[in-house]
Amino acid sequence: MVIPVSPVFIRACERSAAERTIALRFSRDPLNAVTIRRVERGRLLIGEETYEATVGLTADRVISDALPSSLGAMSIETLAPLLDARPEMLVVGSGWSAALPPRELTFELAKRGLGMEVMDTPAACRTFNILIGEGRRPAALLFMD
Repeated sequence: MVIPVSPVFIRACERSAAERTIALRFSRDPLNAVTIRRVERGRLLIGEETYEATVGLTADRVISDALPSSLGAMSIETLAPLLDARPEMLVVGSGWSAALPPRELTFELAKRGLGMEVMDTPAACRTFNILIGEGRRPAALLFMD
């Protein structure tokens, strides 16, 4: 099999070995108190703690009380513990089935310049961990149902 080689590739190969050296760094991100380590239906392992009810997360803390009990109960007031952390965005895990939050809430958050992404809880957990790993400041509200 013949593989065509571009002139750019040939010029790159003609450079000295020192110019072509690429440094790669492999590291494992350290676990912290808000790293979601395991997701099961009805249970989350966050850091070293297990949670079995709706939980909120910010970049530096876990909130397990004074949160809405369902997507329909979400409002600016019930999200205050998360919004006080001034997150860049809000990630909502709707449980294990697709659902949408109140439309008015979406508009109110947009007026405040805060985006909201709603997805199933396992996807929201992965998204939150990725955002934290990138050094961003998200907040997450994760429903367990």
